[in-house]
This record gives sequence, C-alpha cells and structure tokens, in this order.
Amino acid sequence: MSKKIAGGIYLVIDPGMEKQLLFNKLKAALEGGIDVLQIWNHWPEGINKLSFIQEISALAKPYHVPLLINQEWALLNETSALDGVHFDAFPVDLPSIKQKIGKAFIAGVTCSGNLETVIQAHRNQLDYISFCSMFPSRSAGSCTIVLPENVEQAGKLTDIPLFISGGITPENTATLKQKIDFDGVAVISGILNAKNPKQQTLAYQDALTKKQLS
Repeated sequence: MSKKIAGGIYLVIDPGMEKQLLFNKLKAALEGGIDVLQIWNHWPEGINKLSFIQEISALAKPYHVPLLINQEWALLNETSALDGVHFDAFPVDLPSIKQKIGKAFIAGVTCSGNLETVIQAHRNQLDYISFCSMFPSRSAGSCTIVLPENVEQAGKLTDIPLFISGGITPENTATLKQKIDFDGVAVISGILNAKNPKQQTLAYQDALTKKQLS
C-alpha cells in the first residue's frame, strides 16, 4: 500500500445511481481534484460488485486516488483494485480482520462524536476519522449531529487526519474552517448532485484553504 490519506476531498459514490451518469460525474470530480474515493455499499440488486469496483478503479487510477470500500473488507481479498476499507463503527475484531486480509490496507472509521472512537482509532493506527454528521443530511440520516467542539477536541487526542461529513457545502466548510481545524471533507450529494462536479470540487478545495481565525 503506497497511497496515503492526508485530507482533502473525500467522495463517497453511490453504486445505486444510474451507471453512466455516475461515471460522468465521477470523472468530472476527479478532474476537479478528488483526494479519496469510497464505494458506498448501497448495492443495487444483481450488480456484479467486482466488475463495478474494477471499472471505478480504472477511472480513478490515472489520478492516483485511493479507492476504499464501505464495510465489506472481505472484498480486499477478491480484488487488488481496492486500497482499503471504511468502517461505519470501530470494529472490535480489527486484529482478526487484519490477519484475514494479510496485507497492508487503508482503514478509516466514522465517528459520531464519541471521543472513545477517536482514542481507539489512534491506538490502532487507523488512517483517518470521519465525523458524521456535522449538519442534517439525507445521506447521513443515521448519524447524530456532531458538535464542532468534538472535532476540535479530537485534534488534541490524535494526529490522524480528520474529515467532517454530513450536509457539507463549500460555504459551511469555509465557515467551520475559520473556527476549528480539520483536514478534509467527505461528501456524496454535495458533488454527485452538482450540475458541474468539477467546479464544485474546486469550490470545496478552495474552502479547505481558509485559515483558522486566531
């Protein structure tokens, strides 16, 4: 595993979207500067998962973007196209999972604001933490609202890259960036529903460059 996650724009794609539309949106977003890509395990009935993963990997490879799978870590043993896995909660059986995969891989976890997750992620040297949900969001419907103070406190507990997610726009990214420190944003509809995903990705990138007010 040579790819690393430091922050930036983390795009979660929905395989339930119409395929050609999704591929067109993804290509535009990659041109805009996506830093991490995750396939949400929202599989439509009858889809060939491995074939879909290979096609997404082929699109992302020229941009050197790490490709992760949501939850289904066993797929890392079925294809070399995946670089890692995103866990919806900290996996208590992580040592067993690592043993079964048998190779280095990127691992990240969703944090609902419970700092115990941050401590566990730090102890186990995960690659990033994604806080969900900062704002109300349909795609993050199962997440509780996270206070900015939780993210700020997490930054004192670990040097693992911190992402914010859930209802994230370029506007509220820039506003939060002036109040608290974080490394990136994780988005779904914020880019996939945009008329111009490339331009929207650039807007997120610009928002992330805002400096925290002292």
